[in-house]
Amino acid sequence: MATRPTYDQLYDGFRWNLPARYNFGVDVCDKWAAADPGRPAILHRLPDRTLRRVSYGMLRDASNRLAGVLRAAGVGPGDRVAVLLPQSPEVVAAHAAAAKLGALSLPLAALFGPDALDYRLADSAAKAIVLDAAGLAKLRTVRDRLPHLSAIVCVDGPDGEALGYHEALSRAAPDFEAVASAPDDPAMMIYTSGTTGQPKGAVHGHRVVLGHLPGVTFAHHGLPRPDDLMWTPADWAWAGGLLNALLPSLSLGVPVVAWPHDRFVPEEALAMVRELGVRNAFLPPTALRMLKAAHRPGTRYDLPLRSIMSAGETLGPDTYAWAQEAFGFPVNELFGQTECNLVLGSSATLGVSRPGVIGRPVPGHRVAVIRPDGTECAPGEPGEIAVARPDPVMFLAYWNNPRATADKFVGDWMTTGDQAVREADGMVRFVGRQDDIITSSGYRIGPGEIEDCLMRHPAVAYAAAIGRPDALRTEIVKAFLVLKSGFAPSDALTAEIQAFVRTRLSAHEYPREVAYVAALPLTTSGKIIRRALREQG
Repeated sequence: MATRPTYDQLYDGFRWNLPARYNFGVDVCDKWAAADPGRPAILHRLPDRTLRRVSYGMLRDASNRLAGVLRAAGVGPGDRVAVLLPQSPEVVAAHAAAAKLGALSLPLAALFGPDALDYRLADSAAKAIVLDAAGLAKLRTVRDRLPHLSAIVCVDGPDGEALGYHEALSRAAPDFEAVASAPDDPAMMIYTSGTTGQPKGAVHGHRVVLGHLPGVTFAHHGLPRPDDLMWTPADWAWAGGLLNALLPSLSLGVPVVAWPHDRFVPEEALAMVRELGVRNAFLPPTALRMLKAAHRPGTRYDLPLRSIMSAGETLGPDTYAWAQEAFGFPVNELFGQTECNLVLGSSATLGVSRPGVIGRPVPGHRVAVIRPDGTECAPGEPGEIAVARPDPVMFLAYWNNPRATADKFVGDWMTTGDQAVREADGMVRFVGRQDDIITSSGYRIGPGEIEDCLMRHPAVAYAAAIGRPDALRTEIVKAFLVLKSGFAPSDALTAEIQAFVRTRLSAHEYPREVAYVAALPLTTSGKIIRRALREQG
């Protein structure tokens, strides 16, 4: 029996071998369609619970036809094509069509309001947009401020200046010759979440899909395997949904479940996983915490899942331990950001997994914890997570913002703004966002550890911790809590929660102030917007 390679053997032996010509639209549609047009690609779960099965051949046909429609509308290489749709096969067709044209696809979250859309469409000077009726209604409120937008395609049918997606595709040719793009050619622009300042458009090359394959296979224990089926509740407009799950899975020949839904309901999600036989999932920490809150302690799920990846925020030791008990295997946590994703991670089968740590560098990526001058920190010394260039998942530049692009680097290190500690065995422990670090009585405190401790209290469903200015201590810890059903705010509960944290962490980390809220402010990717909490005071 062949022995499984160790992490060190995989990491040391890894070499990138990017082709001279690569188009991600061809890769995620045409490559598999050429061998088997009927191969399943998307399982689209419709609101009435029926299942629409879409093959690679169907995706190839749709993306070719849409590329022809967009080209006839004046869209060409370098233009931006916005995609404003919930999870659906049309999302894949739109991204692939833009890539085949040599244009840049621009994913936009269906939850965005008019102001968020206005900013991104205007800043990118998008020339085309593919959307649904709900998106079209939002677009019309800002349409007069978007002179660059000349092509609107609506999947729900023609409406005013909007072309009907299906009607237009039915008249278009099924063949389209994709541009002979190079891996470094611009292909996609994803706006940062904007947790600090206005969102910036991170431009990625076609190579970004290939660059994500090591991280996805690392977390999912050798994806693909027979009968693998991927699902994520994360919006496909977010880098997590698009690049942690959708496009890499399609590139590897693994079908993906599309399940558009307004909100994550644990019971409905579990029922869908059982019914469709989902084997692999990308579940952000927010989704896992919601599952944990709804789970009956001491029981194990009976699910077809064999692997779960999580990223976007730290999972925390408590959620990590719960997930291992509930699913029967550890959740593999990974780290990255819009500009450079899936570069650190865990893989339980390789022994790279421990509560409270992110993991180690994914094969193919050089990642370090550095000091402000770019030198690497010693084990145990706090610093900033940084990624060495060149790297296939690294962004090419911020859109129209060379100053911000230059400021992102210290020498050849791309800085992340995330604080961490590299432990003696090479594992990296996340501390917190640079902007979120709390300085109290001379101590530097990451909010993640406090939040994880708070959520161990039986009354707390969700928690966020920030630093509030204090004349004596520089800052004090303030907690914002969402309580579980059956619990009500009171002075007694506040004192109990404070004592709970103080005895489990330390006197300088417990929240001296506690605020009870109905919900926490979150980005579309499920990250806590601590800036909004700091503004509340």
